[in-house]
Amino acid sequence: MAQTPSNMLPLGTKAPDFSLLDTVSDSILNLNDIKGKKGTVIMFICNHCPFVIHINPELVAIANSYTSKGFSFIAISSNDVENYPQDAPDKMKIHAISESYPFPYLYDATQDVAQAYDAACTPDLYLFDSNLELIYRGQLDDSRPGNNIPITGKDLKHALNCLLANKENTATQKPSIGCNIKWKP
Repeated sequence: MAQTPSNMLPLGTKAPDFSLLDTVSDSILNLNDIKGKKGTVIMFICNHCPFVIHINPELVAIANSYTSKGFSFIAISSNDVENYPQDAPDKMKIHAISESYPFPYLYDATQDVAQAYDAACTPDLYLFDSNLELIYRGQLDDSRPGNNIPITGKDLKHALNCLLANKENTATQKPSIGCNIKWKP
């Protein structure tokens, strides 16, 4: 399995706006309408990537825990569904329901949103503050499929907790590692 690192968008970058199809509700959602009061976590994921499958339960747990604290969580899949039909919107909806996603699972059909965020892999995680300025990007934690490190979500949770406490996150931000986004030819 390929191990592609995230590109580490510069901190302070303003979140690029988007309006995308939510595969669960079958409605178009806009970033400004679904952003969180305290902050917004944007996650580039997909159905079939073993790195995402590995951390899905922790993503769900973190979203369930932090949504009530003013955070919004948004998942986006940008994979080419011609060559990766398991990531098509109808399959995304089934996956989101079976994984009990408490967040919208949006489909980036043109891949423009992934390009705007300089997303490279799944999972690729971004945390924006209430002004939609980037304050964290990178990995969930050090766990990867097969490395026997427990999944804790410590890196993302630390960033969320720093934002909650209005203090700067001085921890090293490590790139996420995962499957490359499946770009259209």
